[in-house]
Amino acid sequence: MRNILLVLSGPSGVGKGTLKERLMRSDEFVFSVSCTTRAPREGEQNGVDYFYLSREEFEKRIARGDFLEYDEHFGNYYGTLRSHVEGRLSEKSVILDIDVVGALNVKRCYPDAVLVMLLPPDVKTLEQRLIGRDSETAAERENRLARVRFELGKQGEFDYTVVNDDLSEAERRLWKIVTDEKNRE
Repeated sequence: MRNILLVLSGPSGVGKGTLKERLMRSDEFVFSVSCTTRAPREGEQNGVDYFYLSREEFEKRIARGDFLEYDEHFGNYYGTLRSHVEGRLSEKSVILDIDVVGALNVKRCYPDAVLVMLLPPDVKTLEQRLIGRDSETAAERENRLARVRFELGKQGEFDYTVVNDDLSEAERRLWKIVTDEKNRE
């Protein structure tokens, strides 16, 4: 079996983090922590949820070519350190939990990366999930919802799509993808 770079992506609130945590229960994966310039949300820890960088530090790393992918949206940078992924991929399969633009950028650098777009059952359900997590202002939520149409329009560029309408079923579908891809020559 080969190690894979599994990229989970999709709109905010679709369940990327929850499904990533379920996959991480096995010892088959390591998680590649992304970098961001946004402030930590309550309970988030540096080096666990994200590497929190100043805007200046992030831009220095962009200039040095340190990122496998990065993007700026909602007023903050988000990115994946190339060294963080490459070092871990030599040992185990790696999971990235990143936005749609980042996922497509990863695929350009690593054509063998397995891109999975997680989808909500519908936009109304997604809106309720965002409201329920209560981590953003109403204006921030509206910005995220406006981005949903753009992100959903990129489905055709992903290797797989999984609708997260039932968490256990979505996890089962992800494990099938993982098994098939790890066994692919």
